[in-house]
Amino acid sequence: MKTIAVLTSGGDAPGMNAAIRAVVRAGLDKGLKVMGIHRGYSGLINGEIFEMDRHSVSDIIHRGGTILKTARCPEFKKLEVRQKAAQILKVYGIDGLVVIGGDGSFTGAKLLSELGVKTIGIPGTIDNDLAYTEYTLGFDTALNTVLDAINKLRDTSTSHERISIVEVMGRNCGDIALFSGLAGGAESVIVPEKDYSLDEVCKTILDGKQKGKLHNLIIVAEGVGGANELALKIEDITGIETRATILGHIQRGGSPSAFDRILASRMGARAVELLMEEKTGRVIGIKGGDIIDLDTNEALAIPRKFDEKLYEIAKSLSY
Repeated sequence: MKTIAVLTSGGDAPGMNAAIRAVVRAGLDKGLKVMGIHRGYSGLINGEIFEMDRHSVSDIIHRGGTILKTARCPEFKKLEVRQKAAQILKVYGIDGLVVIGGDGSFTGAKLLSELGVKTIGIPGTIDNDLAYTEYTLGFDTALNTVLDAINKLRDTSTSHERISIVEVMGRNCGDIALFSGLAGGAESVIVPEKDYSLDEVCKTILDGKQKGKLHNLIIVAEGVGGANELALKIEDITGIETRATILGHIQRGGSPSAFDRILASRMGARAVELLMEEKTGRVIGIKGGDIIDLDTNEALAIPRKFDEKLYEIAKSLSY
């Protein structure tokens, strides 16, 4: 192993830059040549490859987004496109590739490994939707971004004695909604993993009003969606002014939390170690505080389990 490369693919997430930094500096520390690839797989097939040094990753550990940029590349599903990518890596003398991204990015890396490219994946997605790892890079930061928004909305909701519905990201995974709802003291958390009753939600609101509650907070995961429509229905039933806020891509930005920076650093360093060990087709995660690695296919085949216990705790504390 003499030369490795790193790219970021799919949606951006806070902590990606910290992971890039770790890969570059850990690689250089082990005497490797490290290359950066702009714009994910799209940049790879277009040859957007350059050499990186320690200065290339100076002052980026605290920055959100990704200095390598990212892009979707649907054409990477084609065998001939992946063969071109493998050939380009060979031309540049790249022996191993670190891919920072989500499940789609990992699938691309696994397919590349079948063409002889040594690949290691680092989970970078705010959605926290990869079952093999307890946390993905960016989730903790996005969670705190949502919590900050909730705190601000609570102030104005209390002033106007209204209901606030907040729609958060996460695709079909309700973790951002569940964790932020619990941490933010929401009256209701609506996630795609659990059915919900509009009548039950409204009853909770009306019961709270009778007890003197001045405001209500409802968190809705984007996998459920329809925050604006839900607001209209709840206002019609309860007679209480209701406003919806869709946080959107603000959740992907911002300086990564200490947790995400440390996790990214540990994962980036481990990725380099695995490549030095000639490992390939593997992804890195965290379990019980330990950094782990699994075969990519095995990892992606693990069914995601919704945290029923945490959901019940959130419900029991909301009344």
